[in-house]
Amino acid sequence: MVASEIRALFAVASRPEVVSLAGGMPYVNALPLDLVSELVADLVTSRGSVALQYGSGQGDPALREQICEVMRMEGIEANADDVVVTVGSQQALDLITRIFIDPGDVVLAEGPSYVGALGTFSAYQAKVVHIAMDDQGLIPEALAQTIYALHAAGNRIKFLYTIPNFQNPAGVTLNEVRRRQVLEICRRAGVLVVEDNPYGLLGFDGEPMRALRADDPEGVVYLGSFSKTLAPGFRVGWALAPHAVRDKLVLAMESAVLSHSSFTQLAVGQYLATQPWREQIKSFRELYRERRDALLGALEVLMPPGCTWTRPAGGFFVWVTLPEGLNSKAILPRAVAERVAFVPGTGFYSDGGGSRNMRLSFCYPEPDRIKEGVRRLAGVIEQELRLRDTFGTGSMPGHAGVDTPGPDLA
Repeated sequence: MVASEIRALFAVASRPEVVSLAGGMPYVNALPLDLVSELVADLVTSRGSVALQYGSGQGDPALREQICEVMRMEGIEANADDVVVTVGSQQALDLITRIFIDPGDVVLAEGPSYVGALGTFSAYQAKVVHIAMDDQGLIPEALAQTIYALHAAGNRIKFLYTIPNFQNPAGVTLNEVRRRQVLEICRRAGVLVVEDNPYGLLGFDGEPMRALRADDPEGVVYLGSFSKTLAPGFRVGWALAPHAVRDKLVLAMESAVLSHSSFTQLAVGQYLATQPWREQIKSFRELYRERRDALLGALEVLMPPGCTWTRPAGGFFVWVTLPEGLNSKAILPRAVAERVAFVPGTGFYSDGGGSRNMRLSFCYPEPDRIKEGVRRLAGVIEQELRLRDTFGTGSMPGHAGVDTPGPDLA
């Protein structure tokens, strides 16, 4: 486990005068907090003896039924018996890795990939091999070639880890044709797919994309979470797994925490049963669309030539590529000094990549603050370009290991 080299900077970045485009924190103030407060108080009054007691290692049965209803929005028809409730989807990812990975085993992951996943894989001594992406998501041909080469070299590939919708950090979405191709490639190669989908219901245009799990129940473990569509403070996620994997997940869950919080599970279940949660998700989508548009508009107007970026159709993040000769990790301290923060791209690769990239998050700041943050960031990049043109391309030491994120950065 490797501590993040940038945590100290983000202690400064959390100050109110700094515009943070770094953290992937949902805007929980958009929730009807008064109603949530009443719901929680009523739970203690009416069901306190259950809510404050130990629970099942697999999770509350009623909540698991409700989770199946949520997943049905993405085309998944599942049995509640195959759902395991976890402490956020991060714990589900940890348990899956614990079950499948022996030191030296290979995990395939998009490049770039979620920093919290890379930290988990590193902790279990997996070898992460990145698969290239473009604006349409993971490239199937690159996946097939990588699997062939790894098998030919005698490597054991345990699973492909993918975030197909509004990917963290790149913001891109795997298109429908590629979804079928990825599933077929992994099916032929005997490679399990771990589908991490925290943002799937937060698309800005049209209906949710059909989940990979909907088309391959036996070859995909699906990870979901209420952190983005309700609130991360409840720490309620889940895994939907093939039956044999489900049994191992329950055993791993019980060995990790005995049982998770009955209170938060019942609170989420009460919310789903009594509140218009689908309408709340629509409200989140509208709010994040407005902030996405503010970020993209500001980048278009203010960023210097040579910078490019993705254009997400949902989720929280935009992935920026800097001009040649610039290093996002080297720029970060200067950006924080100018009162703007981002996450350098190196944290999203296990192999030292991403030095010219940065992740910008639009989910939390107000639109005007987003525009001001981009103005400050553009000024820093322009200054770096002048230094590059004067003194030539700078260099930074190679990036070793995976930066472990704080929860406000993941």
